[in-house]
Formats: sequence, C-alpha cells, structure tokens
Amino acid sequence: MIGLIQRVSEANVTVDEKVIGEIGHGMVVLLGVEKDDGDAEIEKLANKLCRYRMFCDSDGKMNLNIEQVGGAMLVISQFTLVADTQKGNRPGFSRGASPSHGKDVYLRFVNTLKKKGMSVQTGEFGADMKVALVNDGPVTFQFQV
Repeated sequence: MIGLIQRVSEANVTVDEKVIGEIGHGMVVLLGVEKDDGDAEIEKLANKLCRYRMFCDSDGKMNLNIEQVGGAMLVISQFTLVADTQKGNRPGFSRGASPSHGKDVYLRFVNTLKKKGMSVQTGEFGADMKVALVNDGPVTFQFQV
C-alpha cells in the first residue's frame, strides 16, 4: 500500500462536473493498493497518517498532527501509485490490486480512519476524477507499508 499525502489549505474532488468531496485545512491522501494489501497494511498506514506531525505549531515547526489542528482528510484512490516505472516507456501494473480487491481495501481504509475519529471525505473508486488542491507549504510525503 502506498500513500502519498499533501498538506492542504483546501481541496476537492469532482466527478462528472459535480463536487463529491471537499475539505478545508487538512491532508489529501492519494492511496495506491497493491495485490497483497490487507488489514495489517490498512491499520499501519491509518495509524501513521493520524499521528504524522506535518502541521506547524506556533513556532512554525512541524510538530502537530491532523487531529491536533482539527484538519480533515480527502482520500482518493490512485492505482497509478503502484506502477512499475523502471523499464521502458510504459508503466506496468502487475503489483496493483484487482479492481474488486482495491475497492474493498480502499473502503476499509476509509472506514478505519473514520473509526479513529477522523473527518474524512472521499473520491469515487474507479471514476475519472478531477482533484483540485492548494498544497500548503508545499508539503508532500510518501509512505509505503
């Protein structure tokens, strides 16, 4: 499982010209699901994101997590994160989850975040989405679990 997170001042996701998810201050989570991902990876990444200190304190230091700043998460499925880009000029997706497994893991990941008390908005799994965001910093981190 790969998570690419960005600290944002605002973000939204649109499907068919309709905004389906929108947050203010918080983080956008682009989630790539690999074929062997399951409960252990879901829990590990969810815990990491909830605790990750990427928000600034009064001294401008990244010492606060998303809960401490009252931020929200916008979680978007993005299978291209698991692409193999080492050979040739076309990405390979052999590490990626099947659509049914990917959707299941994605939905379980979102539910895990909600159970941890996070305010979560989502995109639509498998849809052609337009994601708009204002990256605050810019601050971007990648996690692979």
